[in-house]
Amino acid sequence: MKLLMLPEQQNSNQTALDANQLASLQQTISAFSPMQLAWASGYLAAKSEGSSAVTHAVAAPQAAATLTILYASQTGNAKGVAKQLADAAKAAGIQVNFKNVSDYKAKSLKSESHLLIVASTNGEGEAPDDAIEFHEFLFSKKAPKLEKLHYSVLSLGDSSYEFFCQTGKDFDTRLAELGATRVHDRVDCDVDYQEDAAAWVNKIVDSLKDELTASAAAPVAAASHSVVTESQYNKENPYTAELATNQKITGRDSAKDVRHIEIDLGESGLTYQTGDALGVYFDNDPALVDELISALSLEAEQEVLLSGNTISLKKALVEKLEITQTAPNFISFWAEVSGDEKLTALAEDKNAAREFAANHQIVDIVKSAPAAVKAQVFVDALRKITPRLYSIASSQAEVEEEVHLTVGVVSYEEGEATRFGGASGFLSQRLQEGGSVKVFVEHNNNFRLPENDDTPVIMIGPGTGVAPFRAFMQEREACDASGDNWMFFGDQTFTQDFLYQVEWQNYLKSGLLTKMDVAFSRDQAEKVYVQHRIKEHAAEVYAWLERGAHVYVCGDANRMAKDVHTALIEVIAGQSGKSSEEAEDYLKALRSAKRYQRDVY
Repeated sequence: MKLLMLPEQQNSNQTALDANQLASLQQTISAFSPMQLAWASGYLAAKSEGSSAVTHAVAAPQAAATLTILYASQTGNAKGVAKQLADAAKAAGIQVNFKNVSDYKAKSLKSESHLLIVASTNGEGEAPDDAIEFHEFLFSKKAPKLEKLHYSVLSLGDSSYEFFCQTGKDFDTRLAELGATRVHDRVDCDVDYQEDAAAWVNKIVDSLKDELTASAAAPVAAASHSVVTESQYNKENPYTAELATNQKITGRDSAKDVRHIEIDLGESGLTYQTGDALGVYFDNDPALVDELISALSLEAEQEVLLSGNTISLKKALVEKLEITQTAPNFISFWAEVSGDEKLTALAEDKNAAREFAANHQIVDIVKSAPAAVKAQVFVDALRKITPRLYSIASSQAEVEEEVHLTVGVVSYEEGEATRFGGASGFLSQRLQEGGSVKVFVEHNNNFRLPENDDTPVIMIGPGTGVAPFRAFMQEREACDASGDNWMFFGDQTFTQDFLYQVEWQNYLKSGLLTKMDVAFSRDQAEKVYVQHRIKEHAAEVYAWLERGAHVYVCGDANRMAKDVHTALIEVIAGQSGKSSEEAEDYLKALRSAKRYQRDVY
């Protein structure tokens, strides 16, 4: 991407930067991410049009088409890319309508001329919660013909899953079926999506600029304003915070290791709301990296090329590359490199490969089928480290410049070795109190307490899913909310796994917590889970819903969240006399009204 020509390439000394200006600019952009470079390119292009053009545009505005940008995001990645796209488009002088798909009236599609969608995929190829209604509308008979619409889709996903980028694929296919015209082919991005997304942003803005350039200067000003008012710390530029507390909160005999983590945000100015997540960057365990390099029979200090930079193999594996989470594609790669029959058979069975990858780290696969491979070939087969997102377990009204997390430590035994998850191992095992950790806040507007403090809330959060509800209670206490609060919590055993037990008991004593129902699955012969408690209290749950309660679910998406959803449908149907289909519609209406919100993973 070209931001400017070098001085010796300029045709006029009047337009060239002098040596000091060029050095200053190069220093400024050297730390930019690809997405920030895309934004800067559009911004400078718009500024280069000159003040006379802006003055003319203000004096004699002309009608310009609007570019609608929608995002469907489960963890915030899609929102981040869409925001960068919107800023780049505004900076290029394009009038932008930027919205979460949940806030967009789908019937408005028939009036649009240009639409860009950035969509993530949830679970087993499902649309994110904020996009379910839009997805259903598009595939319904109500969807209009869209012959006048020009569009493109960017999909975010994880190739470890069978239905990779399925939501984006659905949107792309369906819009074409309805008669819309692609302005750019759909791009499907894996977990290390930044470079592919940046390229898509560049091409889209360049291709639409001439057609959609707004005549007024306001869009440029708006883009500049949005950058100034946002925190300087984000995913591309995390804040280096300090670990204040690392406390194990499960019992000695628990099958789980759960940590209460407190991080000091210092003078960063970072702010968050209840329902937000904290992104945590981590380094891989140097001892694990040494074991991997030894298994590969490579040298730690030999150099490899990564993102255009030369770096030692060990530094790349410690700081840049993912070695604790294995993608199924790596199994296929190593099966080919090693010629191992078992791995080859495994790679051909996608379901088996995904399950195997989820339970084996890179080093285990390499050691199971030794083979010779060049260092560069090996690193090219790995994905880049991505930050882990944790639901925030505190309210800033209570803890001020701190942020609290509830971290379940991922670990398993492999032979004589104990393998730990990347971020959870870093936070719980290797980072000492007082040590540094790079973090950023990922806002989640789809998991918010009711605006009216009188509104009752039902919170369902087994295991570490309890985290945001601890924050909810701190927030409601701080603002003297009068609404009733009902907590459903579950885990394995009462004596070992009742997370934040004393705090919940204190909330019950004070009356802030109206009700609490618990389900400890291994404290009796027959396993009991939170969905069973919900059904046991069906009449009261439905009564709360009828008087306006908001329902929140946090935790495992694959099993718990689905079981809770089914239980709620059974409760609604059983208490109201509705059919299952009508009960599902009732729950959909709650979701549309933002009274049924989920933070699942």
